[in-house]
Amino acid sequence: MASRNPPEDALTRYREKRNFTRTPEPEGAVEPAAGALRFVIHKHWATRLHYDLRLECEGTMKSWAVPKGPSLDPREKRMAVQVEDHPISYNSFEGQIPPGQYGAGRVVLWERGHWIPHSDPVAGLRDGHLKFTLQGEKLHGSWALVRMGGKRFDPKKPAWLLIKERDAEARPADEYDVTEALPDSVNTGAAAKAQPAPKAAKQAPSQPERKSTAKISTQSAALGSPLKALPQTLAPQLATLANAPPSDGVGWIYELKFDGYRMLARIDARGAVRLFTRSGNDWTDKLASIADAIKALGLRSTWLDGELTATGDNGAPDFQRLQNAFDRAATTDLIYTLFDLPVYAGRDLREEPLLERRAALEALVQKDAGETLRFSAAFDARASDLVASACKIGFEGVIGKRADAPYRSGRSSQWIKLKCSQRQEFVVGGFTEPQGGRSGLGALLLGVHDGKGALLYAGKVGTGFTDDALQRLRAQLEPLVQKRCPFSAQPADARKAHWLKPTLVAEVAFAEWTQDGRIRHSVFKGLRTDKPAHSIVREQATRPAATTAAQPKGKRPVGAKAPSPALPSSFSITHGERVIDAASGTTKRDLARYYATVAPLMLEHLAGRPVALVRAPQGVGKETFFQKHGDAERLPGIEALDPQLDPGHGPLLEVVSAVGLLSAAQMNVIEFHTWNARADRIERPDRITFDLDPGEGVAWPQIQEAAELVRVLLRELGLPAFLKTSGGKGLHVVVPLKRLRDWDSTKDFSQAVVQHLARAIPQRFVGKSGPRNRVGKIFVDYLRNGRGATTVSAWSARARPGLGVSVPVAWSELPSIASGAHWTVATIEDRLRLGNGPWTGYDKAASALGEAMARLDFTPSA
Repeated sequence: MASRNPPEDALTRYREKRNFTRTPEPEGAVEPAAGALRFVIHKHWATRLHYDLRLECEGTMKSWAVPKGPSLDPREKRMAVQVEDHPISYNSFEGQIPPGQYGAGRVVLWERGHWIPHSDPVAGLRDGHLKFTLQGEKLHGSWALVRMGGKRFDPKKPAWLLIKERDAEARPADEYDVTEALPDSVNTGAAAKAQPAPKAAKQAPSQPERKSTAKISTQSAALGSPLKALPQTLAPQLATLANAPPSDGVGWIYELKFDGYRMLARIDARGAVRLFTRSGNDWTDKLASIADAIKALGLRSTWLDGELTATGDNGAPDFQRLQNAFDRAATTDLIYTLFDLPVYAGRDLREEPLLERRAALEALVQKDAGETLRFSAAFDARASDLVASACKIGFEGVIGKRADAPYRSGRSSQWIKLKCSQRQEFVVGGFTEPQGGRSGLGALLLGVHDGKGALLYAGKVGTGFTDDALQRLRAQLEPLVQKRCPFSAQPADARKAHWLKPTLVAEVAFAEWTQDGRIRHSVFKGLRTDKPAHSIVREQATRPAATTAAQPKGKRPVGAKAPSPALPSSFSITHGERVIDAASGTTKRDLARYYATVAPLMLEHLAGRPVALVRAPQGVGKETFFQKHGDAERLPGIEALDPQLDPGHGPLLEVVSAVGLLSAAQMNVIEFHTWNARADRIERPDRITFDLDPGEGVAWPQIQEAAELVRVLLRELGLPAFLKTSGGKGLHVVVPLKRLRDWDSTKDFSQAVVQHLARAIPQRFVGKSGPRNRVGKIFVDYLRNGRGATTVSAWSARARPGLGVSVPVAWSELPSIASGAHWTVATIEDRLRLGNGPWTGYDKAASALGEAMARLDFTPSA
């Protein structure tokens, strides 16, 4: 039975995570067992609602976070993630863990009682299989905790399953849900029923009492990590334009999008304040009143992030009024709205969750800070409703932010912007003379840069100007007049224009882009002096799941090859200017250049394998053709394989050189799919591919979790697992094999793995294909492992809007991947520095299936 000599350091991790001068949680101590073993379950509204199961063992409470709480249905195996041991004195704890502290949020005691292990609990915990009986106020009968991975578990990610045993206390889930039927604290009874606890998505952490800057400094001392020196510069985190909010909305907060200048404030160790635009220009001298207001906060060694605005007559930010304030050097009435705290009091908060950074920031912005400084409030409502309300009251839109995300300089899919109308910056390349009774100028001629830096004409804007603005603009434009047209092609609708040096940037709202790249129903909002003209490109709106996160730049790892920079001069692409993907504006030539660039990386995955080509003659969204045979003579660099490899059909194809990728692109090929075997032993597959195919209603975090679960099972079976994005909706988990078994036994084994997952975790996986079967669940597609079946190759683009790319990734990168199309043809450049490095050791990892089949109790058919 349980040891009576508990280890002295069992609570070290618990104490390291908490500041007991701030949190009301007990510090506690390891206690020898006395009498019946106790258990409790806390209901905890942290970033998300979950339940914390705690079992007394060896002087502490062994603890698991159970996201969905316990179920009385034996068919429902609930995920339980083991966390640090808690002190026994925690058993009576209820209260609010303050913002900035580990696990910030409300905690109530949902269940308590005693538990009886069916065998030695220490051995059960060690071996990963613990059976026990609960005698509580809400839960009774026999239960089991089963660690995923058994004795081969990963101690860094100890995932378990909490399962109700079949006995008299078991009840079907569709008849009874104990967490819904009995939602309240065991201490509050009827009072709790009268005031039900809020749902996790609605719960906002309460703020600590704020009386002085000194006290706040003490309260936030546990946040972040100490910095040796305050950064001299800081690039802000930027939002990605989205055309819709996230599909599930869980884990996001929304703020109003302010129509102003992005501004970061640096407060050094002596309290001196400097204000910087997003491009790093020092505007402190222009904003003396803002600097004074920040200085009055008494901060040291801190960076603040926010937006500078001027209030219009309707109470909403007015960008032209903001610009006029700078033109007239009258900036005393401007407002600095703060929304993030990347660095505070010499500590780096950029790795802390957004909610904790915001809580610390709100504590700094005192109620008596006046009208100059404000805190950007977050709204708890549906994103679509917020956008509608923001538009109605005159705001530009809303910004959505992942509540648990760190602060990342550069554009990131963790922040999205949802605009009331389309709006962006344009380079001013010319103007026309006024007509009729108008003075100053007629219209501004606008442009955006393409990927090569050429300035493309984007149309005119002739409305939104006041009479004063027209006169001021004309005076600003005259010194920039030049004879040469700055656009790559002279606009046909601007024959009498005055051309300008392309250095000014205008912000313009408009209704839509036309197919020929012009804006319609445009309205001038003002000139911007905080953004360089050379950085202005056309913004592309995407769904959040398809946005991309900034990737770190670094050295290429051993084994990653340097990409080739461009198309060979000897290779020509016909109709290269034709746009093949309207969502990204990618042309046929752009795609060919992409394949020329990734060829050294991609050929490692194509070598020796039969390939199938997906052709899209009319581009993405139109009809596609899947070609496996023939035409090799028309495709230089692609060779026909021995016809006997696929009797009854034309010869299979193999891409043998970079020229093959280019000749395929010339023939309108977008995707390259490969067999799970090589041509030299085509009847012996050398890999298994598990394609995670999400059904309707499956959120991206569920797909990430599913990939980890597949990996855990494969590890338990003794098999290696490599990960790549699909370029589409899901992920691919690939198992390299020794070429020992035939197609049937390999496919049957992969099907057995998928069926095991569906039986073990039915709330996540389904074992049958088809859209109806996988609503809200994930089908791990084993059908890719049959003879002749193919899977998209690593580094292949996908014939889908945005042209996502299938990219090899390391398992450690999975939490930061934003979607199956995390990288696209347009955003792949920085990723090429890593190349195939994340799959280093793939060939040496090839395994036989015999041991895995035995562990799964699978017998291949004769």
